[in-house]
Amino acid sequence: IIFLLAGVLPLGIAMNKTGAAELLSRWILSSLESLGPMAVLSGFFLLAMLMTNIISNQASAVLLAPIMISAANSMSANPRAFLFALAFASSLSFATPVGYQTNTMIYNAGRYRFSDFLRIGVPLSIILWLVGTLLIPVIWPL
Repeated sequence: IIFLLAGVLPLGIAMNKTGAAELLSRWILSSLESLGPMAVLSGFFLLAMLMTNIISNQASAVLLAPIMISAANSMSANPRAFLFALAFASSLSFATPVGYQTNTMIYNAGRYRFSDFLRIGVPLSIILWLVGTLLIPVIWPL
């Protein structure tokens, strides 16, 4: 786990320094802005959820928080809703054994395969992405 964390933190730094995170967020904003703030929120939710399965949840939240706040402000939307979406999405690392320490710990101990995480984690993540996209704007209006 220590080596895993030591490996994913530089990945997050590299995504930041190379501009990959900014590029992804600009693509989401330009693609979905015409559909409204809820679509942009959903796109960022999906991006954060995917990133947290590759890099740590803290790294994905730190990378995306300023970008999501900026995107919300540019659309005159509530940045608080975007930050809550980021907080929830960054906690949804079910699809890979490398996204979260507990997943990594049980990976070998339980004799799981990578495909086991995909088979269960992807549908669960999709359900929670849809629920989050629908409920976050209800609780924190855009």
